[in-house]
Amino acid sequence: MQNTEEIWRLVDAKAQDAIELSDRVWGMPELCYAEVRSCAEHTAMLEAHGFRVTKNVAGIPTAVMGEAGEGGPVIAILGEYDALPGLSQEAGVAEHRPLPGDGAGHGCGHNLLGAASLLAASAVKDWLAANGVKARVRYYGCPAEEGGAAKGFMVRAGAFDDVDMAICWHPAAFSGVNEAVSLANTRIDFSFTGRSSHAAAAPHLGRSALDAVELMNVGVNYMREHMPSDARIHYAYLDAGGIAPNVVQGTAKVRYLIRARDLTELNALVARVRKIGDGAALMTETTVTTKVVSAVSNLLANTPLEQAMHDNLLRLGPPQFDEEDRAFAREIQKTLSEEDIATAFRRHGLKVERDKPLCDIIVPLDAEGSGGVGSTDVGDVSWAVPTVQARGATYAIGTPGHSWQLTAQGKTGIAHKGLVHVAKVMAGTAVDAIIRPELLAAAKADHRARTAATPYVCPLPPDVNPPIRMSGD
Repeated sequence: MQNTEEIWRLVDAKAQDAIELSDRVWGMPELCYAEVRSCAEHTAMLEAHGFRVTKNVAGIPTAVMGEAGEGGPVIAILGEYDALPGLSQEAGVAEHRPLPGDGAGHGCGHNLLGAASLLAASAVKDWLAANGVKARVRYYGCPAEEGGAAKGFMVRAGAFDDVDMAICWHPAAFSGVNEAVSLANTRIDFSFTGRSSHAAAAPHLGRSALDAVELMNVGVNYMREHMPSDARIHYAYLDAGGIAPNVVQGTAKVRYLIRARDLTELNALVARVRKIGDGAALMTETTVTTKVVSAVSNLLANTPLEQAMHDNLLRLGPPQFDEEDRAFAREIQKTLSEEDIATAFRRHGLKVERDKPLCDIIVPLDAEGSGGVGSTDVGDVSWAVPTVQARGATYAIGTPGHSWQLTAQGKTGIAHKGLVHVAKVMAGTAVDAIIRPELLAAAKADHRARTAATPYVCPLPPDVNPPIRMSGD
């Protein structure tokens, strides 16, 4: 209990620095692999707090690592700071008011994610120094979680080879241990090349690449009936062949995002999508080439670490939101549907309470949630080392991920209190693993057992490098 209270005090001592960091990053939203200023802010704070800093991790300009301590086990705490396109929004208002600029915004709360993780790592650093404990804590500033698979590239480059365990979190409506369920995925660009011609005078001489893309999309849509129900396939046009309808489009490009429960199922689905692309090219007498942009693995659970994190959550209790926080959360909920709010409760296996604007509980460890499942490049870290994630309550119940409503709440008291709360949970979990060798041993044994039958194989092809430019070029 003494260690727990001490680490909480150390978190509180640097909480304001982390809140200000989070707010600064909120105000400079940068997209996948372009987080230059956000990474610089995290780097500057690592240096100011006395970490040994490594830049350009895995050859990625916006990835950074800070280490503190000597000897002993290595505890990694993972942060993120990338934003999303089209989610610009004025802070602290419960109506849609996009800000001037390029339209990006922190609609997934990664400004909070990075700041809280750095706060936790900094508190553990101070705890190690104050108590003379032999161990190392590392903060990994990870870019491009939103579609760039940066952690996968970092794992492949060996950035986690000497790490004993990893801790992460994600903003959420409720506080609890994150259920280790996610979809493996890959992004593949399909580029079709045909032959341009005059669409009226000589259409018979043309071979439309746009026709090929559209036929491919039709084929994939028909395939949806015949694939696993929890798999997902999405696509976006990167090049529709130009804006002139009187020219047969000689080139066209589409990006496919394919998701499945695990890598085995994903690989089978990818093979089917590739066949449809080949078929579309055959039907239109065009050619098709493909390029893998990114890929991530599904999450791997770790029971001992999940129990340890849950114990920390129970000791700390839920975030202490005040009436001002609840009042603003209610205003946000007025912009949501009844189904949005109900889905948030069901996702965590909780009884729907429509008059509850903010989290006031710790989600039980054995809660059986329901609802959609996304993807994360934390999955690749979890296959490389024992990994555990928290969910930190930082926004109104019912707020959809990737929404202007989430961006609007990114600098509120709700977000700030949740940030500090989850930093205490992560720091406490790290200290438990350091002072209890049996916990770390059990976590490693659990990890070995889960990977024995299916060892980790990086889903990124060896010739694919981090897509520093994600525009489709």
